[in-house]
Amino acid sequence: MSNLFTLGIGDACIIKMPDVLVTYALGSCVGVCLYDFRNHIAGMVHILLPSRHDIQNSNEYKFADSGISKLLEQMLQQGANKKSIVAKIAGGAEMFSTYGLQSSGIGLKNVEAVIKVLKTAGIPIVAQDTGKNFGRSIWFKAKDGSLEVKTVNHGTYVI
Repeated sequence: MSNLFTLGIGDACIIKMPDVLVTYALGSCVGVCLYDFRNHIAGMVHILLPSRHDIQNSNEYKFADSGISKLLEQMLQQGANKKSIVAKIAGGAEMFSTYGLQSSGIGLKNVEAVIKVLKTAGIPIVAQDTGKNFGRSIWFKAKDGSLEVKTVNHGTYVI
């Protein structure tokens, strides 16, 4: 029997098989999912902003530049092997374009920052569902690394 662990904005969590991670209502935020496919260790962080630069906030997980690195470090401490870690990402939407309003571009900036941090860390992105103008909720399974994406008007699919 698996346990379900729910993350909010700026949260991170690491699980092992057979547990599941979930975060709801990703708009411009990005859900970054790291998976050690050999050891079945899964980690997720719910990123709010691209960079911690000039922001005095103690929660490192809110930012792509610090949150992903911290999650990776903690996964390695819990027995993950960096050579067998891959990433899946979802979110980074431009929600205000849905209503005909000027977009802030924060969704795209978040996605770009996440990709940059993962590339620098040497973690390959094996799947992504990012951008567009709709929100997503995601379920990440430690059993097989599958990432289920649910949307309001655009269906449910696994990446």
